[in-house]
Amino acid sequence: MPPASRGSRRDFAALEARRYEAARLFSRGASQVTVARTLGVTRAAAHRWYHAWQDEGRTALKAAGRAGRKSRLEAPQLARVEAALLKGPGAHGFATELWTLPRVATLIERLTRVRYHPGHVWYILRRLGWSLQRPTRQARERDEAAIAAWKRRRWLQVKKTPGGGAPGSSSKTKAASRTGRSSAARGPRAATPRS
Repeated sequence: MPPASRGSRRDFAALEARRYEAARLFSRGASQVTVARTLGVTRAAAHRWYHAWQDEGRTALKAAGRAGRKSRLEAPQLARVEAALLKGPGAHGFATELWTLPRVATLIERLTRVRYHPGHVWYILRRLGWSLQRPTRQARERDEAAIAAWKRRRWLQVKKTPGGGAPGSSSKTKAASRTGRSSAARGPRAATPRS
């Protein structure tokens, strides 16, 4: 069994099962080096496990529990926070319909009386399955109706070529001929079809 990488989520049950397997091997007389090779762990880990097993038996290799600090929000509180987030910022008195980390921190504090630094709120949002969404930038003065009217009326007059959607030349400086024939040849027979 390969060792778990530090960046990945750890499967505590599998790690405990690996330590129990080490205890089984130790009880059969396997050396620390053999246990380390068999289980794919460092010799230092096998050494620790061996001495813990010798001192207190198999129970010394039991899992210690979850890693890291315990969450300050319980499952029902997280559910309330998520329901509030789904209602949108406007429902909670914010001026725009955009969730920011400081706003989410304020909302969490209002609902649960648990204070989080805005930079740490991101971990809670990820736990809830939320992801980063950046809104497209638009001018505040943008008027969609005026833009649509301009496109209908003025855009056709401003366009450089009337048939802008038709196939044309790939050259940026030379328009395609209307006949679709190549204009690369010069002379009197340039526009006649080849037979």
